[in-house]
Amino acid sequence: MLNMRPVNIPYHIARYITNRTSHEEMCVEAMIGYKSLSKGMLPEVSIVIPAYNEESNIVPTLTSLCQNRTGRSVEIIVVDNNSKDRTHELAKSCGVTCIFQPLQGITFARNMGLSHATGKYILNADADTIYPEDWIELMVQPLEDAGIALTYGRFALIPIGATGRLTYFFYEYFAEFSRWINKKFKEESVNVYGFNSGFRREQGLLVDSFDHPPGTNEDGWLALKLKTKGFGKLHLVTDVKALVWTTDRRIQLDGGLWKGSAKRIKRMLS
Repeated sequence: MLNMRPVNIPYHIARYITNRTSHEEMCVEAMIGYKSLSKGMLPEVSIVIPAYNEESNIVPTLTSLCQNRTGRSVEIIVVDNNSKDRTHELAKSCGVTCIFQPLQGITFARNMGLSHATGKYILNADADTIYPEDWIELMVQPLEDAGIALTYGRFALIPIGATGRLTYFFYEYFAEFSRWINKKFKEESVNVYGFNSGFRREQGLLVDSFDHPPGTNEDGWLALKLKTKGFGKLHLVTDVKALVWTTDRRIQLDGGLWKGSAKRIKRMLS
């Protein structure tokens, strides 16, 4: 039952996206939660969030993270990647650290966040994703095993287009099958996403951070570097309590669900 994904968006996630609570109220909730999360101590965990023009999403994301339950001290770093909207202002209103990266691009943003982080463990998050309250702890625990170099998790989709949640429920199982194929017969590192993964800061710096060759992705390439450099294996966190909820805009950028699915099938068969 731990692996069972919900058909509908559960209340503890939906509360952040229903607009029943204003951004101002959420900022206060986030600030109070962050003080408790940071514990007034040097951080053991650093959560890094690149953000470009995310004023519609950043506050719910930060509020969900600040409501996490863990005995570890946590810092949250938002990297404003040259936003033209209120992303920076809203992040600061939540009480977290917000730094500015004028060089456009996700790799520049993630590298700057990593260079500013001080925690032993780094968790990668995105500004359009809602995180359940046990996410931090469940993603960090496996990294206490020296044989694990990187953790990554599962996700579910929040519809912002015409595709309904039930359709995505079945699509997500198909996507998991595709990732199983990658792990068993291809390369597991391509399953790693930057909005739901974690690693040790020191080891990430030793492999040149998120730098990657043209035509590859920064998150999967980091996972591959950590694995091939002998820092340990990759570990999939399957507990549904670590399931994150992200908007479907990446699918929309791929041309919609069916075009995106066709691309995934083509990659799986190639």
